[in-house]
Amino acid sequence: MASQKKFAVFDIDGTLIRWQLFHAIVHALGKRGHILRRTHDRIHAARMEWKNRNTNEGFTAYETVLVEAYLQALTSIDPADYAAIVDDVYEEFKDQTFTYTRDLVRSLKEQGYLLFAISGSQHEIVEKVALHHGFDAAIGATLEVKDGAYTGHVDTPIFDKKTALVTLVAQYNATYEDSYAVGDSSTDAPMLQAVTHPIAFNPDQKLYATARAHHWPVVVERKNVIYTLAPDETGAYTLR
Repeated sequence: MASQKKFAVFDIDGTLIRWQLFHAIVHALGKRGHILRRTHDRIHAARMEWKNRNTNEGFTAYETVLVEAYLQALTSIDPADYAAIVDDVYEEFKDQTFTYTRDLVRSLKEQGYLLFAISGSQHEIVEKVALHHGFDAAIGATLEVKDGAYTGHVDTPIFDKKTALVTLVAQYNATYEDSYAVGDSSTDAPMLQAVTHPIAFNPDQKLYATARAHHWPVVVERKNVIYTLAPDETGAYTLR
């Protein structure tokens, strides 16, 4: 029986890539006229509400409007046109990475780790970005197609990333021993909890609370400075 290899699993949006690939695709759909003007105005209003930090749930509300616009646009766009948009977004964003996670990916790759990516963004672009950065496998959201057209149904791993991880671990005969997981939001918490070395990277409020409860390290990258917050035995963080 072949020996099991160690693995590291990464979220992509906001963790490896500095922006949200899904958001970029919706923006491109709007620029190319696949989203109605009134819908585009709703997206802009929600985005500004979030950017102005008027509520703690501004980003969630913004994403909700984006998802609605995206699903509406899918049913009227030709898959070939959609593929062209995905390619353009990939070319623009593929190297817009955080220094910390980019270097960690390279370091773990050199150490012989299997690299997995699990993301709520579209599988087509997640797979492209993952392959570009040397990952071994990726799972993203898949779009249902019938009779050559999108139905608007999306199968996403975002609400069950642990199951997606279990699938990849089994498929590649990997071991959880000395494993890593890196994510930035509460939906990443289950896969962080499954590994030996969880890292909450630029975490949202919910993931930060979970990280504190479990004494996980927190890493923050701001401009050109990287801060590592290490928990002590009481759960309090100290700058390292």
